[in-house]
Amino acid sequence: MGLIDEILSEANLNEAIKDVRRNKGAAGIDKMTVYELDEYFSKNGSRIKASIKAKEYKPQPVRRVYIPKPNGKQRPLGIPTVTDRVIQQAVAQKLVGIYEPHFSEFSYGFRPNRSCHTAMGKVLEHLNDGYEWIVDLDIEKYFDTVNHDKLITILREQVNDATTLHLIRSYLKAGVMEEGLTSPSEEGVPQGGNLSPILSNVYLDKFDRELESRGLHFARYADDCSIFVKSEMAADRVMKSVTSWLERKLFLKVSATKTRVTRPTNSSYLGFGFWRSTKGWKCKPLNDRKVRLYEKCKSVLLRKRAAAIPLAVTFTKLNQIIRGWINYYRIGSMKSFLDKFGQWLRHKIRVVIVKQWKKPATIYRNLMKLDKMFGCNMTDEDIFKVANSRLGLYRQCGMNVVNYLLSPKVLAKENKSRPGLVDPLAYYLSSMQ
Repeated sequence: MGLIDEILSEANLNEAIKDVRRNKGAAGIDKMTVYELDEYFSKNGSRIKASIKAKEYKPQPVRRVYIPKPNGKQRPLGIPTVTDRVIQQAVAQKLVGIYEPHFSEFSYGFRPNRSCHTAMGKVLEHLNDGYEWIVDLDIEKYFDTVNHDKLITILREQVNDATTLHLIRSYLKAGVMEEGLTSPSEEGVPQGGNLSPILSNVYLDKFDRELESRGLHFARYADDCSIFVKSEMAADRVMKSVTSWLERKLFLKVSATKTRVTRPTNSSYLGFGFWRSTKGWKCKPLNDRKVRLYEKCKSVLLRKRAAAIPLAVTFTKLNQIIRGWINYYRIGSMKSFLDKFGQWLRHKIRVVIVKQWKKPATIYRNLMKLDKMFGCNMTDEDIFKVANSRLGLYRQCGMNVVNYLLSPKVLAKENKSRPGLVDPLAYYLSSMQ
């Protein structure tokens, strides 16, 4: 079987359909959803295969959408139609099988059994081995500037199948639809397509091999690459030479303002910063990532909005945000931060709960119930004072009575109507075991 026959085999296409359906995602320009894939391919699969083999298949343009970036700018994404996503996924599955054994061990992005955590492990290993001068490389708009001819030339070294290469090129040239107008794609691999991750790794693998041939220590996650050396002089020399190599050999633009030589305490990688303990270099979440966590939770806990919806909805949203954030940053040091954050979070939650109770009589009645339920032994007078306080919700919920009755243990308790609120510090400590 030729490569295109393997790509279009029934088993490979069925696996691709399952993967696309499992990932869900928005519809492309034809408005077809992932739930229509099985029926569509059962009716049109033979026609699609025949047109691909005859080099007549024309992918539809991707739908351009933008997602906000933390710096206020917008990241462009291209959403292919679900039919094109299936074919792209079928191609990607076979390309991964071909290229994965040959990729560099220092490449971590979009690869099986590798993640940001494994990349950070290698970065800390380099630092603790004494390579404490860092070249932070910044490739400007990498996914939008990949040279199509160069990419196909690189692919041709391993993929000796003209039909497969024609199909890949047709996806690169598919174009972009924005506000009803289609524009051609002369360069780049649109972020959002199933083929983009493997193609970006294939393109930058040449860079990985160049760094390895020079004996350099580095870690690369997609287009985020840091190189580690032992002196400032070596770092300056490496920065100039690799910048020149990228621009001459891969036709990529390296940012002159963002690419720099720096020390670990002034550097960042994949959202982590670095600090030195008595046992060596360790990582921690960047301060702006912590601020973003606060901002996300604040938007959920906006008092008027949160008080108007069931507590189960609020707790579910918060649990998703907190667990997702901690799962990503759990390899970093953040015990004291999560302790402080947890106290702030529970105070905001108590304000929402008391606001939902509204009337002093209801607040008094519910606090009394909690006191009896959990055996807190609060006096009736203390609970009455808090329930009828005129200090305002924020100060009212900061009193010892409310803190004690709506304790972390009580808030974390699950019942039929809602999930328990995750304790950030406890969740972090359990993830470290």
